[in-house]
Amino acid sequence: MSVLISRPGQIWLSVAPVDLRRGIDGLSAQVAQTLGQKPCNGSAFVFRNAAGNRIKVLLWDGNGVWLCQRRLHQGHFIWPTSGERRFSITQAQWE
Repeated sequence: MSVLISRPGQIWLSVAPVDLRRGIDGLSAQVAQTLGQKPCNGSAFVFRNAAGNRIKVLLWDGNGVWLCQRRLHQGHFIWPTSGERRFSITQAQWE
């Protein structure tokens, strides 16, 4: 079965909330400057808003960049509170 978005090599959560009005260029700059990663290295980068009810996922698939958004109408996403700027999750947590 063919999939639109491949499984990323690594999945990184940006711990600090970001302004989700940013698009591909703004979030790519955030990946490079704040997280110290290359946005086109095959990893997925997940960002959340301050309220915790929206996320955006930035993912390079080898041909271009995917930018996906998810909004919850009730509740919020559970997010790590580590002292790090980024937090890695497993493939099982991703799925």
